[in-house]
Formats: sequence, structure tokens, C-alpha cells
Amino acid sequence: MAIKKYKPTTNGRRGMSTLANEEITTSTPTKSLLKKARKTGGRNNQGKLTVRHIGGGAKRKYRVIDFKRNKVGVTGRVATIEYDPNRNANIALINYLDGEKRYIIAPKGLKVGMIIENGADADIKVGNALPLQNIPVGTVVHCIELNPGSGASLCRSAGTSAQILGREDKYVLVRLQSGETRKILGTCMATIGVVGNEDYELVNIGKAGRTRHMGIRPTNRGSVMNPNDHPHGGGEGRAPVGRKSPMTPWGKPALGYKTRKNKKASDKLIVSRRKK
Repeated sequence: MAIKKYKPTTNGRRGMSTLANEEITTSTPTKSLLKKARKTGGRNNQGKLTVRHIGGGAKRKYRVIDFKRNKVGVTGRVATIEYDPNRNANIALINYLDGEKRYIIAPKGLKVGMIIENGADADIKVGNALPLQNIPVGTVVHCIELNPGSGASLCRSAGTSAQILGREDKYVLVRLQSGETRKILGTCMATIGVVGNEDYELVNIGKAGRTRHMGIRPTNRGSVMNPNDHPHGGGEGRAPVGRKSPMTPWGKPALGYKTRKNKKASDKLIVSRRKK
């Protein structure tokens, strides 16, 4: 997908770019697969702010995505490729032979009119979903389950993928985008191919208003706050951090501090850690 650049007609336009959206075939989503998307403003059920920098943004509806791919034995045809405001990847509408419609994450190379299948007997073809144990070694996959039947958890965002390295008993060795190699049960489903819309990360936002449309509120530097609001705050004029390393607003080291639990259950499934 190409990047569309603008002429510098205003300061906000200078350097701004957007996606050309050449793959998208329609701007009208399927009503039966839409749900209301409730906004939280970063607050929990007590009304307390628990996540900063969330609020406002354009109205949007949630598109119900089929992450489980449990429609086994029924072939489907790609009807449209659509934009989804809730994620950076595009989605594809699948019309199944029994009349049911479902959205899936659109992989790179998926075109309108292509036929897709789900299940152990499906061909090794872009968009088809199979159990990991039925996919040949070396194949690139996305939308990978961590627990059978739970729905895809890994490699769902634009341009991401994982590669199957081998098999070990009931597990399949998978190398993830981060460089981590881990074991995943062979009965977990995965989809063939790479998630599309890989040029998403090349887009230059260009102006502050576009991030507000996305529902992102401004971020203040800690150094301009008071000491009771941030560890970097206080001092006369522009003061340095005053700590051994930069800190989070809650006093934890901000750079290189490991937050993963030492005795996490999935540690035994990780063969090699991600790249530093």
C-alpha cells in the first residue's frame, strides 16, 4: 500500500502523510457485524483515572472479528477489503457458502473473490487457517492462538508475522516478530501469510489534531511537573532528572527495568528470549 504525501499548504500539512488505501474496496461496513464501542476516557468502574492520555476522539463502532476461525468444512469467498478504525490492519469480509458473514484480519496478498478455508484439511494458501501441527516448517503465519479455541492472540497488527521452526512432541516451535522463540500447542490455530497494511508505520501524523481524532490526549513531560506529581519534577529552572536513571511517574526505572514475573507459568515454553 502506497503512502500519500501532501503539499505544504499549511504548517500542519507540511510533512503530513496518509495511506493511499488502494486495497480498500468499500467504505460501508456490514451492519450485522457492528457493535457499539463504549469510551472509557481511561477511567475504571469507580470513575478513577487508571490509564493516562485517553479521551475524546471520533465516534467509531467495533467490527466483530472472527479470531477463532472455527468455521470448519465450509468454504468462504472474500467479498470486500475494509478499513477498521479500531486497529492498524485492514479487515476482510468473508461470505461463507451457508450464508454466514464474518470479518477476518486481512493478510497481505488477499484479494476480493479469493476462496478461503478453515481446518486441518485446508491448503497452505494465504488466508487459510489451520492447526499449527498441520502447517509445514518454514511457513510464515499470523493470528496465532496461545490456547486451543481461545482465539488469536499473537501477530494481529499490521505487517506482523511469525515463522514455524520445527516440532517437539505436542508443541510447535515458533519464532515471533520480536525474535523470541517459544513453544505453542500444535492444536492451536494460525492463519497463513503476513498481516497486510505494512506501510502503516511510515505514516507521518503531521499535526496534533490527528492524534486527538484518534482519542489520544496530550502527554506532559515529567520535568515540567511538581515533585509531588513526578520524580523528575521540581528544581529551579530547567533541572536535570536528579536520579540514577529516568523514572516513571510512580518511581520505577523507566528504561530497561524488567517487569515480567520471575515464576510465570509460560517461562518453560520460551526457548529463547526476544532480542534486546
